[in-house]
Amino acid sequence: MHMRGGDPLSTEPLTTVAPAPAHSPVTEPLTSDGTERVLVVEDDQDIAELVAHHLHKAGYASEILTSGADVMPVVRARPPALVVLDLMLPGRNGLDVCRSIRADPRMSGVPIIMLTAKTDETDRIVGLELGGDDYVTKPFSPKELVARVGAVLRRARREQPPRSVLRFGPVNVDTDRHVVTCNGQDVRLTAKEFLLLRYLIEHRGRVLTRDVLLSDVWGYTYTGGTRTVDVHIRRLREKLPMLAGAIVTVKQFGYKLVEDDPGSPSRS
Repeated sequence: MHMRGGDPLSTEPLTTVAPAPAHSPVTEPLTSDGTERVLVVEDDQDIAELVAHHLHKAGYASEILTSGADVMPVVRARPPALVVLDLMLPGRNGLDVCRSIRADPRMSGVPIIMLTAKTDETDRIVGLELGGDDYVTKPFSPKELVARVGAVLRRARREQPPRSVLRFGPVNVDTDRHVVTCNGQDVRLTAKEFLLLRYLIEHRGRVLTRDVLLSDVWGYTYTGGTRTVDVHIRRLREKLPMLAGAIVTVKQFGYKLVEDDPGSPSRS
């Protein structure tokens, strides 16, 4: 297939990425050094490697897939910053892949640039209506494609809402991602433990009765002598030892998260 522009292929070997196993952990769309990762889905290996070569020159990391059937497992395991998606793919066509990405709540915001050899306006319109952010018609200039990648990523960054993080000393609570860290280390909490910790930080300095906590955190009113709140407070103190002295038991009332912790909590 004829392509315009571009430098010779890189001498560095670029291999096709195999589908990720189902149990692979979900990672950020960045490499360990902070480089944005672009997934290139193109069944023509030469074109895929040429695109990856120019992406590398522009400062992006890249992965290559040659079958549409492999896309969703990889996207779920290693969410990319952007997908360059050919429409004519073996295994599963690009429009169907685009539809699946947009239907997955975790992946729906990933930008997609479509590659198509078709000149029919209908195909381009369908792709954009399914959620494609841009399209490039073959033959194309790899440099132009990389420029479009940069433009789409910049637009996506501007549209992304700021992440909300609560802080209490060394404890960070990412309320968007439901992630808690202490001194930079991940802390595994159950859903209710997370909501309870968030509520305590948001209402620090206030005495919170068990009834209030049951109503606002658990979502129901309980008039009996449940120990649910006490059990969850104990678990928070065990999982976050620095909170053992910061969560004060107020006899006959409930609990209070003290205000004079190391560092002032804030939302950013």
